[in-house]
Amino acid sequence: MTADTVSLGRSWNWRQTAGDCLWSAISGVATGLMVALFLSLLQMTIRIWWSHPWLLYCLPVSGLVSGLLYARGGLGIERGNQLIFEQIRGTEGRVPLRMAPLVLACTLLTHLCGGSAGREGTAVQMGGSLSGGLGRRLRLSGVRLQTLLQSGIAAGFGAVFGTPAAGVIFAMEAPRTVGVRWHALLPTIVAAVVGHLTATFCGIRHAVYTIAPQQSLPWESCIWQLGWIVLAGVTFAAIGRGYECCLHAVQFMQQSWVRKTVLRPVSGAVLLILLVVVTGQTECLSLGADSNPQQPQATTLESAFHPGGAGWWTWWWKLVFTAVTVGSGLRGGEVTPLFLIGAAAGHSFARIAGLPVDLLAGLGFVGVFGAATRAPVASLVLGLELFGWNGMLWLSGLVALQGALQSLRFLEGGTAGRLKKRSFKLEKTSDSDKESAKSGN
Repeated sequence: MTADTVSLGRSWNWRQTAGDCLWSAISGVATGLMVALFLSLLQMTIRIWWSHPWLLYCLPVSGLVSGLLYARGGLGIERGNQLIFEQIRGTEGRVPLRMAPLVLACTLLTHLCGGSAGREGTAVQMGGSLSGGLGRRLRLSGVRLQTLLQSGIAAGFGAVFGTPAAGVIFAMEAPRTVGVRWHALLPTIVAAVVGHLTATFCGIRHAVYTIAPQQSLPWESCIWQLGWIVLAGVTFAAIGRGYECCLHAVQFMQQSWVRKTVLRPVSGAVLLILLVVVTGQTECLSLGADSNPQQPQATTLESAFHPGGAGWWTWWWKLVFTAVTVGSGLRGGEVTPLFLIGAAAGHSFARIAGLPVDLLAGLGFVGVFGAATRAPVASLVLGLELFGWNGMLWLSGLVALQGALQSLRFLEGGTAGRLKKRSFKLEKTSDSDKESAKSGN
């Protein structure tokens, strides 16, 4: 136990916890309302994109608008989730309230023009931004402000996916604090539940993914299938790490070749258009959660759980398109695309192994997310919330998968680690140059 953890434990009292729960409940209501608004607008935006696919060629303009808005928003706000995580870890600075409307508007712009992005990053940043604003209004600081920021993360994640338990674990796990912040557990639970209930009250309905109960098999067949599932778990972990490598490679190239931050989303948009023109792949654009009536044969999260519902290499193209979109600074999350990458990869693996498609799609859905975000416990809880306990084979698969993810969780080196460190150094150098230019003026 670290000295920080001990001191935090000594300062924890029930009166303070009750106050934190009250502020977290207020944050949960505000975040749930914002997430409900965001999801409603997102659905409308995606329908416009479905009807007008030529909007893809407007993505560079969308990227330019997004880059300019974030440049006006202030230095540091473009780091998004990482800025919130840094504040939770105790870094000096603040999470500005203007992050919420900025990320909402720019995410809608990305999806309007077909960018391959998600929605959880937007929800988490809105939750963190609203919580940061509330904390400053209440003149909170230190541990109590950090707890409120974690509550905002839990409320956003729980509301956008309808998984409050996973929201709590993600808020505790994703910031990677030194030691477990147990004093923040109860407030984050309150925020996640309240955020989810608020969004549900506003009429938000979440997709339902099902895995059929697995039939009882002789023990020889169970061992054989379990071996396949362990291999699938390692494969999904490798795909998650592969996405991380691609993401950091795109960020590194953008920071090396495109010095002006506002032009990086533009160059990323141009690259995405070139990829679509060269490959002819259009089903991997946009969110990928719902079926496009203009393209009914396209792979979606729902179709990936059914035989014939995904192509052999759909997962790969979705991985590349998402890395280009998110790595270039076009706004939106990455978790929903990671769900689709994993489900499509599981679909392909099931065809090779002769295992149930829905089972492997579910494992990939959870496994790639856990590996790419380094949140294996949150991924396990997410899987149980979404799919339930349908048979020992499913549970065994989860356990084997989480073992593989846990073994990779601490591997910070390798290609992904080197690219991440170089990108961070370039970013810090760029920030220093901007500060020097300001002081010189």
